[in-house]
Amino acid sequence: MRIISCCTRLHAPTTRISLFRHNHHHKLTPSSTRCFSHSVSLSLHCNNQPLSVKSFLLFSVCFSQDCSVSRHQMEQLDLSANTVIDHPRALTDKTTLIRDAGPSKFQVIADFDGTLTRYRVNGVRGMSIHGILQQGNADYDAKREALYEHYHPLEFSPVIPLEEKTKLMEEWWSKTHNLLVEGGLTYDAIKQSVADSSIAFRDGVVELFEFLEDKEIPVLIFSAGLADVIEEVLRQKLHRTFKNVKIVSNRMVFDDDGLLVSFKGKLIHVLNKNEHALDMAALLHDNLGVDNGGEGEENAYVKQRTNVLLLGDHMGDLRMSDGLNYDTRISIGFLNDNVEKSLESYRKAFDIVYLRFCCFFVGLKRMMRLCGELWRLLLSYFQQKKVNCNA
Repeated sequence: MRIISCCTRLHAPTTRISLFRHNHHHKLTPSSTRCFSHSVSLSLHCNNQPLSVKSFLLFSVCFSQDCSVSRHQMEQLDLSANTVIDHPRALTDKTTLIRDAGPSKFQVIADFDGTLTRYRVNGVRGMSIHGILQQGNADYDAKREALYEHYHPLEFSPVIPLEEKTKLMEEWWSKTHNLLVEGGLTYDAIKQSVADSSIAFRDGVVELFEFLEDKEIPVLIFSAGLADVIEEVLRQKLHRTFKNVKIVSNRMVFDDDGLLVSFKGKLIHVLNKNEHALDMAALLHDNLGVDNGGEGEENAYVKQRTNVLLLGDHMGDLRMSDGLNYDTRISIGFLNDNVEKSLESYRKAFDIVYLRFCCFFVGLKRMMRLCGELWRLLLSYFQQKKVNCNA
């Protein structure tokens, strides 16, 4: 065995020293509380394993006067060079509660753009669901691009109050939807847009969905994008659908000629994604533009699953579980960009923060723990699938 990366981090409000992969620059941040823990994790490569498979979390050590986190508890956590956990003991307690309740009480809620999909593809910013869409009308494509250039900086502005920003996002989404209708979008154009796009899923997403489907654990994909486009991406890029996956997103209504005429239900944008929109959830459709309907009973069943794993890349994604009367929630945040500016707020808001280009190998690893499975089965599964965890 040989060590290929190392991370040393003091989990404490008192002092934090961070050594990130391939970076020997140390950051020291003092504060005023007494309790601190010191965790060290090594990522090792075994010569008899594929280069794409890494075994994280070989050991963690916690020293603390005020917090009693055992070595065994620390070993339950995902501590790699790209992982930040602000409260390890609380996370361990949540994991135990969810695992003890069993899979029948468990569900997964996930964002789509930048969470299930890669933030960067071939070194450039990955495409979003709205971004891949070409209407076949250059004037209207240009108008939507102009809206993006105007509103996108406002979405991430740290100085605009939430209430005002919410109104701006409603304004942006409403204008965009109107342009899609006015510009004569067809579902043939959607198919071609997806075929021409470079949108790609994070490595491990398929394996994650397969595992959850096998365990009959529902997955709700909440997106401020377009449900019909997401479904087409799943069909073309993954070449399959999943019986346990539902989409909560803006759904289109087409006429008999395949022309977009309106949108169905409540407008969903980046700041209002939550389970109040669950009535809009629908199983993946086999064909574009098809609305199965009649799923209220199944959605009520999902609401009875009161333990949640939430996956997102935006602070607003934390609201996806609003309206669900959950008992225990573990939140995972994918911090894709602006790490230095955003890390402090992300680590306070999410139970786990994965930095930049983390794959879903770690997400599936946590899922196995929550479902009471053996870690060795997971590792064997990923070796068999040859998942590339460097993406």
